[in-house]
Amino acid sequence: MPTRIRLQRRGKKGNPFFHIVIADGRAPRDGKFIETIGTYNPLTTPASIELDSEKALQWLQTGASPTETVLAIFKYKGIVYKYHLLKGVKKGALTQEQAEAKFQSWLQEKETKIKSKVNLKSQEEKQAEKKFMEAEIKANQKKSEAVAAKKAKETAKLEAKNSSVEEPTAEISIGENSTEQTTTEQA
Repeated sequence: MPTRIRLQRRGKKGNPFFHIVIADGRAPRDGKFIETIGTYNPLTTPASIELDSEKALQWLQTGASPTETVLAIFKYKGIVYKYHLLKGVKKGALTQEQAEAKFQSWLQEKETKIKSKVNLKSQEEKQAEKKFMEAEIKANQKKSEAVAAKKAKETAKLEAKNSSVEEPTAEISIGENSTEQTTTEQA
């Protein structure tokens, strides 16, 4: 059975963390392995990948086949590209210096792309936060205006009651005297 380069799951439920391992193809996913060559944490932004590229390249050259996910990780890190360049060196199409120069220029381009994506994402997050804060300010202003309008209505009602209550109080006192008289008459 061929040797496989694959992920071995670690971490808690809902919080995955992976080791990149070399294992026999018959071994279970989280079972026995030959060697650990790196780690992969998909929860960080961007995903954090720590990899011993020399060991990975060595295992690829000896015939170990990576899984789809590990192959994607290798492409992201440039190991597949370096493997391709080394094949060109073996065939005589390139010299070692040319291959190394091409790989270094590819790495620099990749790093600038990653940095620009991270910067763009942080700018988008800042803009989203700014829009959220503006919406909150508008909502708070509307609420304060509604509260002020409600208080104004309540004070107007109270003033209206106070002005109307002062005149009937004289009438009520007269009415109370008449009820007192009827109660004394009944006694």
